[in-house]
Amino acid sequence: MADGKIYLRPLGFVYGPQADAAIEDGLALPLAGGPIAFTGVELIEGAPGKSKAYIFSASALGEAGDPDLRSRLDLVTRPRPPFAGLDLSRPTLMGIVNVTPDSFSDGGLYNETEGAVAHAAELIKDGAAIVDIGGESTRPGSETVASEDELARVLPVLEGLKGTHAAISIDTRKAEVARAAAKAGAKIFNDVSAFTYDPDSLQVAVETGLDVVLMHAQGEPKTMQDNPTYADVVLEVFDYLEARIETCVAAGLPASRIAADPGLGFGKTLEHNLALFANVSLFHGLGVPLLIGASRKQFIRRFGQAAEPRAREPGSHAAAIASASQGAQLFRVHDVAGTSQALGVWRAAMFGSET
Repeated sequence: MADGKIYLRPLGFVYGPQADAAIEDGLALPLAGGPIAFTGVELIEGAPGKSKAYIFSASALGEAGDPDLRSRLDLVTRPRPPFAGLDLSRPTLMGIVNVTPDSFSDGGLYNETEGAVAHAAELIKDGAAIVDIGGESTRPGSETVASEDELARVLPVLEGLKGTHAAISIDTRKAEVARAAAKAGAKIFNDVSAFTYDPDSLQVAVETGLDVVLMHAQGEPKTMQDNPTYADVVLEVFDYLEARIETCVAAGLPASRIAADPGLGFGKTLEHNLALFANVSLFHGLGVPLLIGASRKQFIRRFGQAAEPRAREPGSHAAAIASASQGAQLFRVHDVAGTSQALGVWRAAMFGSET
């Protein structure tokens, strides 16, 4: 059916009991094996900046015999295994704990061990299944932090969280920090550079057994927002993440231990971010769980009066709902309680249940 590389963007979503009925009647296909089904597909063929798009019904595409197409469709539809031991059948929240003096949103608020541990505990109480501990800000314009300084910030917090029922994630670009965090009980290695910053990071992930989050970023944090440019941001981000996943699998890291993050706000303009939001479902073609990190990002201030990061929570909640409606499974957020409430109302409306 297709002569060049193909991408599939599921459309026409159906939720709850209606999704099950549509699948049983042959009218829809399951989205990442979860509780959402899709009835249509945009098939994109070609390369970034040189692509063509066609619309098909999901049932027609499901009967296609092209092996490349069937392989891509399998990646879109097959169930996702647990990530860091967590069931992904409903939205899973990752609460943010910045142990830094210069985070764009809450720098300096939790950069002491006691305050960071208490904040993490509060996020867990509010519904965070994961807490993401970071000791280096990667906000636009930020400077690199030395490994010893990063370790001094995060290790006491990791020690203070031992025994918690939530999965602990270490937000770092450095192999040394990730290895020490794994010894201290971390289960997830969340790397905004997708293992391109530190050449030893991938091997550390393989050796420690950490599940990983691979994120797309264009450029370094210090300069990434100077002039981000793409021929087609959606397809370029997809291709980058696909290549990084393939590299990890080739090195011995199972795909079942990988999640992908399109990197909202990391080397993207407002238009780039909105294009990624509109195409979240396309990234299911990577065959791994999707993490969305839109919380309090700068682009949200373009909608209403929200110069201060904390004033961007309504937009952050809307971003989570927009992504969840396309089947994203993981959400990295500051306001766990508010996001949990927003997604709970959305689920009750769309799935007909409060559970």
